[in-house]
Amino acid sequence: MEIFSDKLRLLLLGVLPLFLILRILLRTSVPHLLVRLWRSVEDRCHAYQFFTVPQFNEQLQENHLYRKVSVYLSSLSSLEDSDFTNLLSGPKSNDIVVRPDPERPVLDRFLGAEVSWKSEGLGGNRSLVLRIRKRDKRRILKSYLQHIFTVSEEIEQNTKEIRLFTNSGPVEGAIDGRWRSVPFTHPATIDTIVMDGELKVKVKSDLEAFLKSKQYYHRLGRVWKRSYLLHGPSGTGKSSFIAAMAKLLCYDVYDVDMSRVLDDSDLKLLLMQTASKSIVVVEDLDRFLLEKKSTAVSLSGLLSFMDGVISCCGEERVMVFTMNGQDRVDEAVTRPGRIDVQINFPLCDFTAFKSLANSYLGLKEHKLFPQVEEMFQTGASLSPAHIGEIMIANRSSPSRALKSVIGALQTVNANKVGQQRLSGSTSGRSSEESSEPASVFCRESVHTVREFRKLYGLLKMGSRRKESIDLSSAEKEGSKHEA
Repeated sequence: MEIFSDKLRLLLLGVLPLFLILRILLRTSVPHLLVRLWRSVEDRCHAYQFFTVPQFNEQLQENHLYRKVSVYLSSLSSLEDSDFTNLLSGPKSNDIVVRPDPERPVLDRFLGAEVSWKSEGLGGNRSLVLRIRKRDKRRILKSYLQHIFTVSEEIEQNTKEIRLFTNSGPVEGAIDGRWRSVPFTHPATIDTIVMDGELKVKVKSDLEAFLKSKQYYHRLGRVWKRSYLLHGPSGTGKSSFIAAMAKLLCYDVYDVDMSRVLDDSDLKLLLMQTASKSIVVVEDLDRFLLEKKSTAVSLSGLLSFMDGVISCCGEERVMVFTMNGQDRVDEAVTRPGRIDVQINFPLCDFTAFKSLANSYLGLKEHKLFPQVEEMFQTGASLSPAHIGEIMIANRSSPSRALKSVIGALQTVNANKVGQQRLSGSTSGRSSEESSEPASVFCRESVHTVREFRKLYGLLKMGSRRKESIDLSSAEKEGSKHEA
């Protein structure tokens, strides 16, 4: 009996590891190999049809279907069960986004039929290829594509991420190599920007009306787009306003760097590769028009970019141009029809200052406000960006912040007075006075020396005249004595 028990124990010890190994194999590699074998046999038994969805169409414009399919595939639960899946960081630091591997097919099922997608191509010229059984094509293709549109639209609506696109130099062999994007995380909104309250309401109403005006524009026979010109000194909030527009409209931003544009054709190509529902921005337009040293784009090419035939290649688009000043700019650039809305961004006044003090320091009233107002009334002014930086640096002490603002305004006033005196003294000098070195003589000392010279000359002339009178008197006396 004991011998039998020992043999049974040895048998169990030998069989048990083998059983465990077989069980592991059956749960892992064996089923996987069987599935792959079955799919291979099935592929040979069925006839398939392939549909290619390119990233760009023949006019080098973005194919919106490509973007929608990409969004849809990234949402499939089958990605998590795929053998190869890419994990990428999302827009937030703790987000993880699942993306299909470019070299592996993504499987999907719809109405009982199995389809697969695979990414093909290199660089920016990529395509998504749909493989579907021929017997299933007529039954599911149209409804499947409509299903993709519906799901992707819902995902984009719920997870819309505004992006900032910037253009780079031409890349050989890549038709989309001109635009690179990053998440657009600028915090400015229409409510936070410093702007006249009435003007802010008008601008917001204009943008909201534009969003609902597709049928109206089409009835007029016009392209559904809007053009804005923002002009004012640096630091007055033009860039923040563009960010606020993007947030309000939920549009991507395409920032055109004119120094990287080769010529008119290159500028047209860049515009063609922008998507609808976007804001196309050209900053410092006046500097480009006046200098024109860094690019070969002509004025006619720029005007065509603004409202020519090429500007009709996409709809639901806002074009924004910024200038520091528009005094010396050709009127053809700013004429009505080419620019729909012009907005001036002035230097800070007392009303804007109070808005900044409320936002940056939490102050609605302060004992130093009258002194600040008095400084503004004297003509002193600073840009909102300058005042904002002063307030940020002194945010722990509102009183110190206001005193610093007053000091900065006093400095501006002093500089203005100095410049006026300098310009007045320069314009009041004669050519002889202007030749005097300013570092040696002040204006008063020049006049003192000159008056002294004149006085010396008069005295000398007077003494000479007196000598001549005395001499003539002596001659007369001598002639009398001789007589």
